[in-house]
Amino acid sequence: MVVTEGPGWSGIGWDDWANLSLIRARLDAGADPDTGVYFHERPLHAAAECGSPEVIAELCQRVGDVDAEHEGRTALWEAVFNNRPGNARALAAAGADPWRPMMNGWSPGRLSLATPTPDLFTPPPGEAGLSAAETAAVAKARQLITALDDLEDDGFSLACVAGITAAEAARRLEATPADADDVEDIMDDPFSGSDDGLSLIGITDVPGGCVVFQPWGYNASTPGVMKRLSAGSVCYGMFANPKSGNQGAVARDGVIEEWDTHPGGGSVSDHAATEDILTAYLYHHQAVAYCFAGAGLRPSDTRSITDQPDIWLELPDRDWWS
Repeated sequence: MVVTEGPGWSGIGWDDWANLSLIRARLDAGADPDTGVYFHERPLHAAAECGSPEVIAELCQRVGDVDAEHEGRTALWEAVFNNRPGNARALAAAGADPWRPMMNGWSPGRLSLATPTPDLFTPPPGEAGLSAAETAAVAKARQLITALDDLEDDGFSLACVAGITAAEAARRLEATPADADDVEDIMDDPFSGSDDGLSLIGITDVPGGCVVFQPWGYNASTPGVMKRLSAGSVCYGMFANPKSGNQGAVARDGVIEEWDTHPGGGSVSDHAATEDILTAYLYHHQAVAYCFAGAGLRPSDTRSITDQPDIWLELPDRDWWS
């Protein structure tokens, strides 16, 4: 993927920011060390996210300010957020300030306390660590991510519902037990292009609520399903669209509150609430775990997001997009 524009950085892609000889050659040829990179705008920010410590060190010798901000964050913050401790150390060695205030209280140093390398920087006297609630959120995220692992395939959808059982979810959806032969036929060729399997969903009880899952389609996260499931509760859903990425939604008490979000995408505004910034970091590239966490579910394994649910059900024939 090409992520740059302009003559100085034209053609430089994500992987190229780890190529010291290439980046040095571009700089020597006149590429601006302080700007010109599409999306990140600043080369140092791009290298902090996906480059190497060697490239970081080279750029730091040429930029006007190693702590220059883009969209409210420094390159050091990007390195910490993207779990690049080597890049973070290189930036700090070049003079970047780990404890510079930004991102609504999350300096790079404070954010690092939530990472797998909490000893990355030495806190200055009086620097506040993580609160009890933040420490608990970090532990919860790690447990969830470990329990759920990664789904290797796209094309699935799910809805995580707080506080109701699988039986109650089935009642709200007016779903009936599915024919075992129909389920087997779909499993034999789930992505055949036929819509026959869109009425079939799996439902599983998990601590804290239940999960509706469809391994081969979008119907578990449609508005009609989520609104019915969320009555008196909250429901976090997503469709892992193989064409356009994860498409998320949140329904609360029968109303869609958020639609076409990007769970696990890592995008966060510098004006976001403090807890939302931490959540964006903890569930970066962990869309499924994000949905479970949003609904307060506490699974111990991946069974609810496999083809072995508690029960297979068939949805009634209706417009589930309304």
